[in-house]
Amino acid sequence: MFSQSEKLFKESQALIPGGVNSPVRAFRAVGGTPIFFREGKGAWLTDVDGNRYVDYVGSWGPMILGHAHPEVIAAVQETAARSLSFGAPTGLELELAALLTRLVPSMEQVRLVSSGTEATMSAIRLARGFTGRNKIIKFEGCYHGHGDALLVKAGSGALTFGNPSSAGVPPQVAADTLVLDYNSMAQIETTFAQLGDELAAVIIEPVAGNMNFVMPSLEYLRRLRELCSKHGTVLIFDEVMTGFRVGLGGAQAVFGIQPDLTTLGKVMGGGLPAAAFGGRRDIMAALAPLGAVYQAGTLSGNPVAVAAGLATLRAVSAPGFFDKLAATTSEMLRGLKREAAAAGLPFATQSLGGMFGLFFSDKAPTDFKEVMQSDKDRFNQFFHAMLRRGVYLAPSAFEAGFVSAAHGAPEIEHTLAAAQAAFAEIRH
Repeated sequence: MFSQSEKLFKESQALIPGGVNSPVRAFRAVGGTPIFFREGKGAWLTDVDGNRYVDYVGSWGPMILGHAHPEVIAAVQETAARSLSFGAPTGLELELAALLTRLVPSMEQVRLVSSGTEATMSAIRLARGFTGRNKIIKFEGCYHGHGDALLVKAGSGALTFGNPSSAGVPPQVAADTLVLDYNSMAQIETTFAQLGDELAAVIIEPVAGNMNFVMPSLEYLRRLRELCSKHGTVLIFDEVMTGFRVGLGGAQAVFGIQPDLTTLGKVMGGGLPAAAFGGRRDIMAALAPLGAVYQAGTLSGNPVAVAAGLATLRAVSAPGFFDKLAATTSEMLRGLKREAAAAGLPFATQSLGGMFGLFFSDKAPTDFKEVMQSDKDRFNQFFHAMLRRGVYLAPSAFEAGFVSAAHGAPEIEHTLAAAQAAFAEIRH
């Protein structure tokens, strides 16, 4: 069934570390051989062996319109015909900046970059330069890219600073990052009471998508906003995943909470490498060439990526787009819960917009510790059972899933038929 994928993976391991260019693609979390794909169309993927799958990964979020959407492809082709890159300003950059600042009200100014990691590391540097402080807070289970200051795990106590979670990150870099539990009101109250005037920034996924899908407490986010305002700490919403995924203005628009800085990626690039960070005008003025905080990138605002992003954002701005997307997601999840219940399996789901989580547990988790208590082995069995039946889920129990506008009744029917058989298989 996967002979060509197995062959390509074996060859790749000789030339590419681990055979992949991003770790989660290696299937280490679920076991087995990663699938090599050759084509995507709408909600479906085709692998190099000719197998077809309903896709719930969506390139980890960007493919909100589905694969090879005609308007996006046309925009890319038209722009590429004029040049792939200039390394100089273009009018397309201004169009995208204007659209982003209109759709995300907290972003008074925006700087385009090439990846979510670049956006978050730049936002942290900007917050530190603006405040003149060094210490930051992040949350256990939230991932903000592989910048050194953010590859940090929790210390041994609630008010100890973090430890590197990757080799190559100097301890002195991690020493200024405090890692707290997601949704823990007591921890943020205590931390701000003791260290508030030393904190440059708090960075958080307003809906967590990198420990599977975890919803925030609205009261918790509001209190974070209040504490950051009180202490002059820059509140950064990492909406690389949630931006234009859970709603047109991102999670901040859904919840009615304005951060000081926002990071974006994925959907805003339409499947090509494009990202951004932006926010309050006074903070953004600290960036070079106006201010002393340096950030640069040869391919920032790449015209082809910007064109793909513009076409995608214009499409998702259509009236009713996110209502329909949320309804499709909810319908699929209701069906999965029904099939799991029929098989007598503990199974929980939660979603917002076109983003969702699946858990083999009695209830949806609220933080990283609860996520870790879900049945990972059963998820791994379910993943492979679904894969054999033509459904491609994220190859990890700790990643969110994504529905696109191309998913409809045939895709849901296929998914639920596969799930019925998969749940029955893993029950035994």
